[in-house]
Amino acid sequence: MAKDKTILLSGGGGEFAKQFIKSNKLHNIIAPPKEEMNITIPSDINKFIKKYSPDIFLHAAAYTRPMKKHQDRPEVSVQTNIIGTCNIVLACIKYGIKLIYISTDYVYPGTRGNYSEEGPLSPFAGDNDGNTKYGWSKLGGECAIRMHDNNLILRVCMCNKPFPHNKGAADVKKSLIYNSEAAEITHKLLNETGVINVGGKAQSVYDFAKKDNPNLQKISRKDIKDVNIAPDTSMDISRLKNII
Repeated sequence: MAKDKTILLSGGGGEFAKQFIKSNKLHNIIAPPKEEMNITIPSDINKFIKKYSPDIFLHAAAYTRPMKKHQDRPEVSVQTNIIGTCNIVLACIKYGIKLIYISTDYVYPGTRGNYSEEGPLSPFAGDNDGNTKYGWSKLGGECAIRMHDNNLILRVCMCNKPFPHNKGAADVKKSLIYNSEAAEITHKLLNETGVINVGGKAQSVYDFAKKDNPNLQKISRKDIKDVNIAPDTSMDISRLKNII
């Protein structure tokens, strides 16, 4: 088990952060909300680092769902997911802090599935819509993270519990887990470095969600009108299984 650490967590108001704090049994976690630590403002980041001298910066803040908003407000996606991440990287380099980044399966092409950590990275090219732009914004964040030698990138496929929709696509395959599971897994990976896929069994979104909602309505990709969803971003989670 990892030794007791001080962890500065961005995105403190988000569901993943709440679950990470809830599942904590060992560490000192500082999780300011956006109103207190806005990652697009470098002085906010530096202020918290100077105050708490964290061992780890866990970067979970992001501009995320719904995917359509990355099409409607690409400038916010760039400012938050790319420039905000760059601000964190610069601070962690300056103060010598390990940086853990919560990335996503959307960085993979999403056409054939079973993607390994060493596989090609290029968000789904079906349309350059909000779904694809979100993937590019998170991949842009990964590029910045890699400039810091002491880093860990977690490509996580997660959603809120209960499943946040009353419909699930039967022809969209992912490696979904709930954010509570992702938070517990992240605690077990704090000493790792490199890139790790974090997810569960490769299956359709419908099959994943119907276990907890027997009334879930089955739909297909073509029924989703606001974005063009990648058909298969499932991940090879062998490395994760070998660690935990």
